Amino acid sequence: MLCQRCLRTICAECQTPAAVGVICPECMRDQQRAQTPAQRTAQRRWGARGAGSLAAVRGGRPLVTYWLIGITVAVYVLQLIPALNLTSWLLFAGPYVDPTSLINAPFQPWRLLTAAFVHSIGSFWHILLNMLALWMLGRTLEPLLGRVRFLALYLISALGGSVAVALIAPYQPVVGASGAVFGLLGALLVIGRHLGANLTGIVIVLGINLLIGFIPGFQIAWQAHLGGLAIGALIGFIYARTRRREQRGAQIGLVALTVAGLLALLLVPVLT
Repeated sequence: MLCQRCLRTICAECQTPAAVGVICPECMRDQQRAQTPAQRTAQRRWGARGAGSLAAVRGGRPLVTYWLIGITVAVYVLQLIPALNLTSWLLFAGPYVDPTSLINAPFQPWRLLTAAFVHSIGSFWHILLNMLALWMLGRTLEPLLGRVRFLALYLISALGGSVAVALIAPYQPVVGASGAVFGLLGALLVIGRHLGANLTGIVIVLGINLLIGFIPGFQIAWQAHLGGLAIGALIGFIYARTRRREQRGAQIGLVALTVAGLLALLLVPVLT
């Protein structure tokens, strides 16, 4: 057999099963050294539950995290080109999903997600802090959840943030990945609770970031923060309670039901 990472030949007694193929003892040691303390704790607690567990790709590189950061940074660079007017094409506001709005805006539901990939051009700190948080949270959550679950968590949290804005502040245009990032934070809070991890630091960071949104002078869409946080915590709870292989169907169904519920909430302004 060949190691999937270094392509060296390894015997059957030395090989270690990985997400795809097997790896040699040397690569296994490198992989374990690269793990964060949270990943090592998760592997000890959940690693023995089988390939269908949340740790299905534990120890792997957080490629989805890197791709999300890369795409967001690329979009930000394109935003700096005035002729493209990219921000106005991708930002979100309630009228874009409410055909009865007093503002004559076209129905463009994709903005519910695209707003998470554009940031305020006037503040470099906006994208810098969001991408730093995504990098820090993604390094822990993506190897634990797996790439597909992590991507779903990120996008559904972004959707939750946009839905909250549509319901609470429908005429406020918003941009930024804050809703999605708060969703990751909420999921980590819930999953960490199930792992028995020390959550004091997470709670402090979460509290500070929530309070900043209510300080006068800070142009922050706290509605997106709350929406993303709530949905991220819900998805994290679903993942934590349905992590066995035989519960995979229930997990997919509950996540799909969550998305359907969010989309149904968009009908509230229409019905009122």
